[in-house]
Amino acid sequence: MKKIAIITILLISYLSHSQNFKFGKVSKEELQQEEHPTNSDVNAAFLFKKQYINFPFNENDGFTQDIKVHERVKIYDKEGFEWATKKIQLYDENSSKRQKVVNLKAYTYTLVNGKVKKTKLKSESVFEKKNNQYWRTKTFTMPGLLEGCIIEYEYVIKSPFLSIDDLVLQEEIPINKLEFDVITPEYFNYNKLVNPKSSYIPKIQESKRRRKETISSKSRSGNRTVSSTTTISNFDFTENVIKVYQDDIPGLTKEPYTNNIDSYKTKVALEYAYFRGRDSKVKSYATTWEKIAENINKNENFGGELKKNKYFKEVIDNLISETKSNSEKLNLIFNYVQNNIKWNDFVGVLTSKGLKSAFKDKVGNIADINLMLVSMLRYAGLNANPVLVSTKSNGVPLFPTQSGFNYVICAVEDAQSITLLDASNSNTKPNIIPEFVINWKGRLIRENGSSTWIDLNPKNVSKSMILANYHFNEDLSISGKAREVKTNYEALSFRDDNLSSQSIIQKLENKQLDLTISNLEVKNTKSKSKPILNSYEFNIENGPEVIADKLYLSPLLFFNQKENPFIQDTRLYPVDFVFPRSNKITVGFELPEGYIAEFVPEKAMVSFNDGEASFSYLIKQTANNFQLIATLDINKTLILPKDYENFKSFYQLVIDKYNEKIVLKKQ
Repeated sequence: MKKIAIITILLISYLSHSQNFKFGKVSKEELQQEEHPTNSDVNAAFLFKKQYINFPFNENDGFTQDIKVHERVKIYDKEGFEWATKKIQLYDENSSKRQKVVNLKAYTYTLVNGKVKKTKLKSESVFEKKNNQYWRTKTFTMPGLLEGCIIEYEYVIKSPFLSIDDLVLQEEIPINKLEFDVITPEYFNYNKLVNPKSSYIPKIQESKRRRKETISSKSRSGNRTVSSTTTISNFDFTENVIKVYQDDIPGLTKEPYTNNIDSYKTKVALEYAYFRGRDSKVKSYATTWEKIAENINKNENFGGELKKNKYFKEVIDNLISETKSNSEKLNLIFNYVQNNIKWNDFVGVLTSKGLKSAFKDKVGNIADINLMLVSMLRYAGLNANPVLVSTKSNGVPLFPTQSGFNYVICAVEDAQSITLLDASNSNTKPNIIPEFVINWKGRLIRENGSSTWIDLNPKNVSKSMILANYHFNEDLSISGKAREVKTNYEALSFRDDNLSSQSIIQKLENKQLDLTISNLEVKNTKSKSKPILNSYEFNIENGPEVIADKLYLSPLLFFNQKENPFIQDTRLYPVDFVFPRSNKITVGFELPEGYIAEFVPEKAMVSFNDGEASFSYLIKQTANNFQLIATLDINKTLILPKDYENFKSFYQLVIDKYNEKIVLKKQ
């Protein structure tokens, strides 16, 4: 009994000092915390993250869905202020298919003179934006932010839908305490799947419980005197309960060259599989990607629009009247859509206002633009079809759902290959689609209604080449000229940045403190079929390092990569380079007068995993003249975590050779 009493006292003491996660019960201890107890590097953390999903019932609407959200976030420094803005995505097609937010309350808590101060979120800090005809975003930013503050908000999403969004159980910052409850009536049955890319496996608890609902109905009777009778009936049923309660969930680790870190979040997908009525009859709702593609193709705002061509016939006839080549027709029509139809930044797989209106107004959403492109190419006799895509921000869906696709591009097939096109960006070209669209596979829908998966990953190598020549001045400063060539995705990135000449110079000069760039010339920024060509002159005030009577110089100067981005001992996620690439640096230089080479770096040729990546370093001397060629090729774009240690060693060798010095001594 004495032991039990001691344990009880200790338990009560522990509970009295534990955190209170009831809304509004923020403690001084939480506010005084200066850093996260398990990860001092993070700038914010979820002290508490709760989601409670259930299905209330009323006689008019039947079962609907409520998603109650309660989150408490500790912000440690100013970089953590980004977590003070909350965006809620809501489906909004029409009055009967609309989600809405109710019962929003939110406060910022700060510590002022030892007391907890509450600052309430005001209505003027809450905004709504219509994204497209199907989605809108409700956004609010918390007031009164200070380093060390705590923000807390709670709201309910009222939804008429039975489908349940993925349960996201991990964020980029730690979650100290997580509570997720999903309670569904026995009539609605869901398949469960944990994201196979998850960094941890959640503990899912499942149980059942009974629930009773009351239904009242009124009936009228009588001849001369009308009377109404209210009948009350009850029905009992079972609820399926899913709980995920976990503590100390680590944040997602940011690693260089991670395609989309959100795709590695721990989450549980719930697919609405079937309905089982009170009469035990079953109606299946599980579907396939083939069926999803078929239904979208039958939609008037997708397949229906592809059948219309009168609005553009005259324009396209004039455009291609003097050409017979399919490749030339493709380029002419692609460039026409790129240059004449502006993207309004809305995504979606269905047209927003019809292709004829988009053509007339010269603006449209992503479906307006790329479905119009498909229709025009078909009219010109090419085998063009739409491709449904889930962008990187939309993730890779775990179950077939229409919301799994949020973007559409165009594909042109011939006997040998498939050419991918996205006309929404004026800087793209055939087979160079925006990087955020390259997300595993897309679903190609042919004109006959059949569909198939196609690979979105680029096949062509994107090149970045530098050719430079330099010499030493009398004071050992260095002067030279350089020429840069960029192709494919390297060129697309340059064009998308759209930097001014001064910004390009600044970007180059930031590579080295004593570097000065002059006479910059940039060519082909508007000629997408040609590579980007940059040429400039450079001067390095402090040339080689002088130690005693010897000179030490990295011959690649500022053109090389100084540090290895892969510094972690282990890797959780694959290294994703997105597209095959080749970086080649060729430099020629003459030794300063009166010096000879005492040490010259040796040539090197090394391969990773039988050619998945390779590096060569060749240096040639003719009298006092040197030529150095360093080439790094990344042929396989995805490096798996199991190969990371070897790849890290390979890349470190590359960095070491890049920065290896030549040693010069006086004659």
